[in-house]
Amino acid sequence: MAFEVSKQDRILHVLNRLAFGPRPGDFEHVSAIGPERYVQQQLRPESIAIPIDLTDRVNEYRTLHMPPVALFVEYQRPIMLARKDAKAESGGDKNAAKDATKDARIQQRIVMREAVEARMMRAIEGPRQLQEVMTAFWFNHFNVFAGKGLDNIWTGSFEETAIRPHTFGKFRTLLGATAHHPAMLFYLDNWQNTAPGSPGSKGKFEGINENYARELMELHTLGVNGGYSQADVIALAHILTGWGIPKPGGGGGNNRGADGNGMPRAEMAGLFRLRRMMMQRRRNFMREAVDPSGFYFDESRHDFSSKTFLGHQIEGGGIDQGEHALDILARSPATAQHLSYKLAQYFVADDPPKALVERMTRRYLATDGETRAVLETMFTSAEFWDPRCFGGKFKTPYEYVVSCARATGVPIRNYRPLYGTMQILGMPLYGCQTPNGYANTQDAWLNPDAMMTRLSFATALGSGNLPLENPPFEEDGDRGATRPEPPAVPRKGGGKVNINFDPGPRGPRMTPPDPAQLAATLGDYFTPATANAVEAAPTNLRAPLILGSPEFMKR
Repeated sequence: MAFEVSKQDRILHVLNRLAFGPRPGDFEHVSAIGPERYVQQQLRPESIAIPIDLTDRVNEYRTLHMPPVALFVEYQRPIMLARKDAKAESGGDKNAAKDATKDARIQQRIVMREAVEARMMRAIEGPRQLQEVMTAFWFNHFNVFAGKGLDNIWTGSFEETAIRPHTFGKFRTLLGATAHHPAMLFYLDNWQNTAPGSPGSKGKFEGINENYARELMELHTLGVNGGYSQADVIALAHILTGWGIPKPGGGGGNNRGADGNGMPRAEMAGLFRLRRMMMQRRRNFMREAVDPSGFYFDESRHDFSSKTFLGHQIEGGGIDQGEHALDILARSPATAQHLSYKLAQYFVADDPPKALVERMTRRYLATDGETRAVLETMFTSAEFWDPRCFGGKFKTPYEYVVSCARATGVPIRNYRPLYGTMQILGMPLYGCQTPNGYANTQDAWLNPDAMMTRLSFATALGSGNLPLENPPFEEDGDRGATRPEPPAVPRKGGGKVNINFDPGPRGPRMTPPDPAQLAATLGDYFTPATANAVEAAPTNLRAPLILGSPEFMKR
């Protein structure tokens, strides 16, 4: 059955799928150049100029551009030293240690706040919208939970250096960048993954940790039905021993018998003697940390033996074994299918067409995993342009809040009401505790409580009762040590932040969006029922009705 598709429908479709919805002027811009050219431009973000003002404001977030080791030295080490001194002076009193680290912990919160605000600023105002969409997509795919230990200071760096630069390139490059970043190594515990009986096997580093190896295959590459076995998980864990972050003390250990693959003690001892001969010197913690990236391959904890992984023989060696395994995973047909399915599910439909996924899979394999080529195959497909898919994806809380801010075009100085609303809706930025990331399907987010919260947010924003244009809270103004806890990530459980939508006495009301301009920005795509309801409502309620409409809840 054929469906008529107007140019207006096509324009809104690309703005809702390749972007986080239209901003004022976007509809006219895409109309002038055509939806197809817009797609090609967005696929090549380097061709799109970024406003100098936006670049300058992002660059003001100093911690976003600090390497992991520098972040550790400036924001984590003071906490460790204060705790150590307090325990020594108080005889081990935990409360004294907690009080002593309070100021340093408050100062540390700036790292996560800057990561959250920089992400939102670029998503709301940035012209390279597909890059912002893909940055969010890949971060979610390679999710790390910022509420886990050191990831509180490393998650922003993970997105900035391991995800953002590689959104359109070879998947293997992206995979390698995430595998080497300390945020991932810490989150999935590979920093503790140690060959049993190795010289570095002691304390927390006493044996094999399979967490990262399992998620690397199940979530990041092959998929849950990707054809791997428990033996492959164990083999990959052994391959990735020693991949981690610098640790105090430099290793040392004892022999504990056979390794996890059943290798005899004598053979293991021989391998480690060879390893010791190859090592030039043992570096202490400070000298290990000279690499600002924070990645450290600890030879004293690595299993140098040969392994069989996914039917491939990986010869004995050091870090090159892990790189070989990543090559195998990135080039697997199962990985191509898994990634193609996830991309099609995000951009096309909750249940994506199988024929489209198959074509994307073939394109992935033909281009050695070139993300841009796979996206282009999808964006030029009949399935992507099928009007039955238009407006068929229910927005996640992140997409909804960002699209509201984009549609209204209101200047934003205070991001708290935005990321606080996401937390209330169950999607705090960088706050997904499980490695599978947030779902992007309707069944995960459409429920009565969530809809009430969305409508409250739409009412507050549409009527000018969000303090988005006001200066940040006084204690936030200088980004100093007195900053309160940002409503970023719950460390345990699912705690919510209380959001006051009323700007109160701190400043004037924000300028409410003009309902006629808002409707024009969105292409006047409403059903007759919604259009009639908006027209019949008092002027001050029209913008809230538009932002809370069924049509705006979808993309």
